[in-house]
Amino acid sequence: MEKKIHSTAATLKREKLDIRSGDTVRVALRIQEKGKTRLQSFEGLVIARKHGREAGGTFTVRKVASGVGVERIFPLYSPSIDKIEIIRRAKARRAKLYFIREKVAREISKKMRKARVASASVEEAPEEINETAIAAEAEKAAEEALA
Repeated sequence: MEKKIHSTAATLKREKLDIRSGDTVRVALRIQEKGKTRLQSFEGLVIARKHGREAGGTFTVRKVASGVGVERIFPLYSPSIDKIEIIRRAKARRAKLYFIREKVAREISKKMRKARVASASVEEAPEEINETAIAAEAEKAAEEALA
């Protein structure tokens, strides 16, 4: 059995890293497949930070992938996390931004409603509505609302 040695330098770096709700972060994960390791990044909005700087501290990141909202919870001091980059900071008025889930869904349904009304008023055949593009737009609008 292999013992993994955790670097105290990495732990101190993570302690100083001030991740807050409303930040857009890119988390690089080390993934092992068939004996090889590769880095996979997960970029999104931090919607929650729990348990502060203690050993069990976590943060939740949300992104929209192919029109579907994806959330992932990362342990702050996980050895499988290679690097955490803060891309953008936004001033959030709340500690937990769970309302973003419903906000994005409301904006999508509102756009869909407008698209149906517009297509019904036009006498031509209605065009297909690209739901993934609308979902991505709504997520971007939600992030801009925080900024």
